[in-house]
Amino acid sequence: MTHSGSAAVPNTQRHDRFVKERRHDTYRSRGKLPEPTCCPDCGAVFQRGRWRWAEAPANAHRRPCPACQRTHDRVPAGVVKVAGEFFVAHREEILNLIRNVEGKEKATHPLNRIMAMEEGPEGMVISTTDTHLPRRLGDALLHAHGGELDLQYPEEEQLVRVTWSR
Repeated sequence: MTHSGSAAVPNTQRHDRFVKERRHDTYRSRGKLPEPTCCPDCGAVFQRGRWRWAEAPANAHRRPCPACQRTHDRVPAGVVKVAGEFFVAHREEILNLIRNVEGKEKATHPLNRIMAMEEGPEGMVISTTDTHLPRRLGDALLHAHGGELDLQYPEEEQLVRVTWSR
């Protein structure tokens, strides 16, 4: 007698389907913040589940936003390295592009900011408060000036590394 329907399925496990647990981000809130909450440093307001630029109500709770906390602690979420002779020759133009991209990003996403820009003999290192801005800066440099872009998202670190050179 044959059994109609599906054939016997071997009992094998698919290890590639296990979801790896992401590392905990210490700068992400461990629970929902009381609404509204206002950052005393930058003035961003936490409302409707996200940080935004808005007028803080008089009764707002006060707590530093994750971007200000990262800046205070000097713990970047992203690093952009700009290197090469082209940078030296076009320094002001590149810095203006970087500031413009950050300004547009920060206007809609208050937590996406440049923490610091440090210039050295080999170029510039830009540290950011989030993981999205470095990619956008690298893409803007590549689009405007060509060159080479290297993106690294190391699993063992909570840091995005972007290097642009020409």
